[in-house]
Amino acid sequence: MSQYALVIDLDKCVGCHACAVNCKAWNTGGQYGPLTDKAPYGARPEGVWFNRVQTYEVGKFPNTEVVYLPKSCMHCKDAPCVKVCPTSASYKRREDGIVLINYDDCIGCKYCSWACPYGVREFDTYDGVMKKCTLCVDRIYNDNLPADERKPACVLACPTKARIFGDIDDPSTDAFKLIRERMGYKLLPEAATEPSNYYLPKRKYKIQLNMDDILVRKHLKVETEVKVLPFTGTIAEDIASP
Repeated sequence: MSQYALVIDLDKCVGCHACAVNCKAWNTGGQYGPLTDKAPYGARPEGVWFNRVQTYEVGKFPNTEVVYLPKSCMHCKDAPCVKVCPTSASYKRREDGIVLINYDDCIGCKYCSWACPYGVREFDTYDGVMKKCTLCVDRIYNDNLPADERKPACVLACPTKARIFGDIDDPSTDAFKLIRERMGYKLLPEAATEPSNYYLPKRKYKIQLNMDDILVRKHLKVETEVKVLPFTGTIAEDIASP
């Protein structure tokens, strides 16, 4: 029995939202979609996102930093959403541990969203059912795709390779090794849901600077002349070094 999940490296995530956008693109027309949108370009658009990236500012000035926290379904081993579903529409697969929803059985009661401590279930107002991340189960088992593309859409889109997909119970996978090597942790362990997704913490870096270079930069002066071009209102900068 396997447990497929995501390992997210917070040291590499730059908050570009490529994971969310590519997820949206794939699942809009994928097998477990569509992610229907109502009036996407109107004044009050409605839609569903499986992936969201939250932004936090931590620390106190001047020692501050920004942390980007991508979040989607955790595919918990003891998933509370499965327990509370009155129609058994939410279920956890034995073969790979992926939590899915049978849309035909879902009645849109939203019990699962209330039970989820991570807030990652969303109600599709157009279809009247609950939806969430499926780990792109229709991609990872698709024999028509090249082997290196049988990964969740969010993993393939990440420009910094901050997202790793694999069996976290298999010691031979990169996901398993990274969790052990980088002291991966789970969100809200106190909720006792045993989430499968892991996060790799940000690391502190020390940069060795060349003192000669520092002195040169300290005494280097750059003269800037700003000119306002007539009638256009645009600004041109002429920068010349001494």
